[in-house]
Amino acid sequence: MSKVLIVSGGSQGIGYATAQRFQAEGYRIVNLSRRGIAMEGAEQICVDMQQLDWLQSCAEELTAIAENADELVLLHNAARHDGDSVANLEAEAFRQVLQINLVAPQQLNQLLIPMMKPGSAILYMGSTLSEKAVSGCASYIASKHGIIGLMRATTQDLVGKGIHSACICPGFTDTGMLRGMLGDDPAVMASITGIVSFGRLIDPAEIAATIWFCAANPVMNGSVIHANLGQIER
Repeated sequence: MSKVLIVSGGSQGIGYATAQRFQAEGYRIVNLSRRGIAMEGAEQICVDMQQLDWLQSCAEELTAIAENADELVLLHNAARHDGDSVANLEAEAFRQVLQINLVAPQQLNQLLIPMMKPGSAILYMGSTLSEKAVSGCASYIASKHGIIGLMRATTQDLVGKGIHSACICPGFTDTGMLRGMLGDDPAVMASITGIVSFGRLIDPAEIAATIWFCAANPVMNGSVIHANLGQIER
């Protein structure tokens, strides 16, 4: 049985940990990103999802991979996180964030769904900010709210096809993206872990395990899974 994971943004962080988990479960790994994936046996397709026509260069290759897969898991993981607000968010910058975070996933859906067989899954990476908001990241919040809507539309539109969908919403996960945003200030790190009930960051492997569970269990169809160690609401 040919099992394939196609993951966007799998070269680091949660995407990389997920690729490791699925490879250990016997999946062929195909990564879509600008940066290569440093994983033996994984396949890299270099793309820039910020470009509207990014699929043109790899559509034929992806179609062939999907056609030959008995089970395909499509994980929409790539994301752009800008610091902005509704007071200063310019239209072009907003379009760029939406292109990567929301439009590119749908471009992949449109290409691959016709080849996906029963038992396959389409999984979306959301965020704690998919269902709440904080100041200073308006474009990211809007796109992550939208990704839940796209997942729910996927669930309804694929009724009867044997393809299930879910949205996994991580909390503060120990990735390069998060540490790049927080810097090396111990006080900032303490303020972040101080609002997590377990008092620590999430390991990417913990999110990968959650993604694996959602992929392997069709009962999760239509679910929004918050994997955040229990954030303390103030």
